[in-house]
Order: sequence, then structure tokens, then C-alpha cells
Amino acid sequence: MDETQIKTNSARAWLLAARPKTLAAAAVPVITGMALGIGDGCFKWQPVVLCLIFAFTMQMAANFINDLLDCLRGTDREDRLGPRRACASGWVTTRAMRLAIALTLCIACAFGLLLLRYGGWWLVAVGAACVVFAFLYTTFMSYCGLGDVLVLVFFGFVPVICTYYLQSGTVSLASIVYGAACGLVIDTLLVVNNFRDAETDRLSGKRTIIVLFGKRFGSALYLLLGLAGVMLVTITAAIEGKAMGAVLPLFYALPHILAWRAMQRIWQGSALNSILARTSADMMLFALLILAGALLS
Repeated sequence: MDETQIKTNSARAWLLAARPKTLAAAAVPVITGMALGIGDGCFKWQPVVLCLIFAFTMQMAANFINDLLDCLRGTDREDRLGPRRACASGWVTTRAMRLAIALTLCIACAFGLLLLRYGGWWLVAVGAACVVFAFLYTTFMSYCGLGDVLVLVFFGFVPVICTYYLQSGTVSLASIVYGAACGLVIDTLLVVNNFRDAETDRLSGKRTIIVLFGKRFGSALYLLLGLAGVMLVTITAAIEGKAMGAVLPLFYALPHILAWRAMQRIWQGSALNSILARTSADMMLFALLILAGALLS
């Protein structure tokens, strides 16, 4: 895609604004929760589909919010996704971005309300928290090193446990452990993003973990997060006597290690976008391996 010839508010501009490389983060925990439902014999496709739509639209809304607020602060840099990132001050106008945020949040909430028939009114509080923290990430949490905590909670525990609960009507120990595993694996995407943007984040006042502890720490964290996630799944499945569920997720480890080695070789600059894409693909592989293990166990 030639990013130098993108027209304002064009389809290509909106595609980049949605940040497709990050959308795997929305799918992975829902697929994992679905796999747990299949493994426990309580799979229901209707709430799973609704959870997936809610997750995708909330992820896009969060991306739009992040771009808009970054651009309004003037913190956008030209080294992130090409000459400029899609944002309100670049390829998408401020007014259009605000309308897109309102629209995606309304769509997410509409599908979230449909989930009430499967889980009850307490889900309103979960949905409201998702909306609030979509704004807090850019306005507060990313500036004080708490972005990784948000990922663990809202891309790990919350979606996995809720997806499983909406199928089974209960919360299992496995859903909690798998939620932690998903949060750890998905956080690798944030780590490589912050690894790439360490210098610009430092200049803009964002105190990410990479800014606070350095890139060597960030490199080691990237590796350990993925390995810890896969080991949580493997050990839990083995304890439950699900052989394929224990073995298949291990195949995530090799591509994750290879992506880490490539990240170390590149180390800085826009070339790290390739590691962002590889990390997103590896996350999807992780979820699909969990799903295959549930189907075959």
C-alpha cells in the first residue's frame, strides 16, 4: 500500500486508522473462551459471535480514540506505520474521527446489550468498564506504565472469562488461567509496539515499561511473556488430562522465539513493524492451537 498517496477520509485511510495488525488481539481471547466451551461440552455459537463482534468494534474504537487523542496532543510521529499514521490530523479529519468513535462505540454497546439475555444485567458494568478504559489508556494509563495491566485485564481475564461464562453459566478455574495466558501473550503486541516507539514515547512523556526499564528489559519481557502464556495453558490442560490441549499450544513457542530473535536483530526503527505483524500472526496461531486442542482432546 502506497501511504504517500492516501486521500483524506478514503477507505485506505480508514483501513490504516483501524490498525488491522492489532485486531487479532480482539479475536484471540474470544476464540480461547470458545475453545474452553467446546472442551467442556457447553459451546453456544450465538454468544460467541456476539462477543467477537463486540470485541472487534471495541478494539477499533480504542484505536480511533488513541489516534485522535495522540494527534490532538501533537505526539504523532512519522516513524510508526509509514510516512504518517492514519489519524485525525493526517488522513482522517478530526470531525470524521469523532463520528467514527461514536459510531463504533454505539455498535459495540448495541451488540453488548444483546448479550444480556445470556449473562444478565451485570454485563452492563463490564461493557461500561471497557468503554471507560478505552479512553483511560490513551489519557492516563499509557503515561504511567499501566498499559500492560490493562492488556492483562481487558484482553485476558475479562474476554476469556466472559466468553466462557456466557456459554456455560459459570466461571471455571481453567477460564481464569487461560485468561491470564491470553493476557500475557497479547501483551507481547503492546511490548513490541512500545519497544519500537521507545524514543518518541520518552519525548512525549509516555512512561511505558520500555521507557522505564530500557529496551533490553523490553526484549526479555517480550520473550518471557509468550513463553509464560503457553506454559500456563500446557500445564493446565495436562492437569485436566487433555493431551492434545497440552501439546498443540507448544507449537506457538518456536515462531514466538524466532520473532524475538528477529526483533533483537532489527532493534529499532520502522523495520520493527514486521515484528508487529509477526507477533499478531503468532497470537492468532496461539488461539487456533488452543481451539484445535479442544476439538481433538
